[in-house]
Amino acid sequence: MTSQGSGSNALWGSRFEGGPSDALVALSRSVHFDWRLANYDIAGTRAHIKSLLSAGYLTTAEHEKLDRSLVELQDRVNQGSFVAKQSDEDVHSALERGLIEIAGAELGGKVRAGRSRNDQIATLIRSYLRDQANVIATLVTDLVEVLVSRAEEHLGVAMPGRTHFQHAQPVQLSHHLLAHAWPLVRDLERLQDWLKRANLSPYGAGALAGNTLGLDPNIVARELGFVAPTQNSIDATASRDVVAEFSFIAALIGINLSRFAEEIIIWASAEFDYIKLHDAYSTGSSIMPQKKNPDIAELARGKAGRLIGDLTGLLATLKGLPLAYNRDLQEDKEPVFDAVDTLTVLLPAFTGMVATLEFNRNRLELLAPAGFSLATDVAEWLVKQRVPFRDAHEITGKLVSYCEQHNLELHEVPDAEMAAISTHLTPEVRDVLTVGGSIKARAGAGGTALPRVLDQIAALRKIAPKREA
Repeated sequence: MTSQGSGSNALWGSRFEGGPSDALVALSRSVHFDWRLANYDIAGTRAHIKSLLSAGYLTTAEHEKLDRSLVELQDRVNQGSFVAKQSDEDVHSALERGLIEIAGAELGGKVRAGRSRNDQIATLIRSYLRDQANVIATLVTDLVEVLVSRAEEHLGVAMPGRTHFQHAQPVQLSHHLLAHAWPLVRDLERLQDWLKRANLSPYGAGALAGNTLGLDPNIVARELGFVAPTQNSIDATASRDVVAEFSFIAALIGINLSRFAEEIIIWASAEFDYIKLHDAYSTGSSIMPQKKNPDIAELARGKAGRLIGDLTGLLATLKGLPLAYNRDLQEDKEPVFDAVDTLTVLLPAFTGMVATLEFNRNRLELLAPAGFSLATDVAEWLVKQRVPFRDAHEITGKLVSYCEQHNLELHEVPDAEMAAISTHLTPEVRDVLTVGGSIKARAGAGGTALPRVLDQIAALRKIAPKREA
């Protein structure tokens, strides 16, 4: 057994005659990962001592000395002259040790009144995630801006549109790129909506039942930039749905990147030859000199799985916890820290890759009509001639079958053969047997026609303005 008085800096040991075992100390220790919350902990303490001052538990002189001490402690933390020790259980105990070193044990010892590590950590994680949500939102917005800019650069370029990964209908490359922008915009909206639930302060909830000292939690909430205190002290300390929701949004961002990454990997292959990757955003092979590998796209695809794992691990931790606080909740931080770290390193690389892609316009436009992708246009042309769609579908299917049998594209079928298939297939049908005509005709809301693509660009520019060159 280890003596509580020798080496341990735990905040909870006053009723114990003996200290925790070395194994328990090692298992309980979290300062190696929660130290990143140090500045948030100090900010919370500075807010907390204002509530102690307001309630009469500190004099003005004591408050001023404590606040100066906390500012000095923060400077030491940021400069690296004050760091956690092996004996520090968590960020809270480490920083209390640092405060007492500066302010003295008597004055520093007053700070713990009216708060618990339970309401502290519930507040700190919200503060941290608010800031990280802003960082991630900026990075996502950068990617949206690049997608819009690439769409503007390639207006009028046609490419094959696919369903079931088979040729379906021709679309504009710009339209396809913007289809990857809109899910990211929804992720930005999710982060904004998440903030409504995250922007409440658990400080003042204490261990679970609130405090008896008459401290005003509105003071702390206001000082930390929260809109209000949380409504229920048990819920405040026991719930981590705010963390889980953030993790879900992070995972969804990863999934949205991964879907585009999958296409980039395919497009860069010799068989597709849609794109060329910039040298700065691809790698080579240690044995094959000719290789240019889409490593960023592959890592995005892999890290999406990691982000999903962070989320599912957190949800599994939360699923069986009774009210109120349980030590299991120590496990909420590492998954969400990992999600933040993953996205903040992935997004800039992914954005750079997309910004520097070189599109093979000739290849894209050559393949745009392949696979009988204009067949729907034929069927819809027939409908405009007052042919019932059921019949139009059958007639067009017979035309496609004829083309397959004779190795022809739709526009290559002679007039006489078209008439033999159906008298409704008059020579005027050739007006829709062009990629340009097909794209132009799809001018309905959300369609791939140029006016609708320009509408999207205008809408997205309000969210992601064009960056200065």
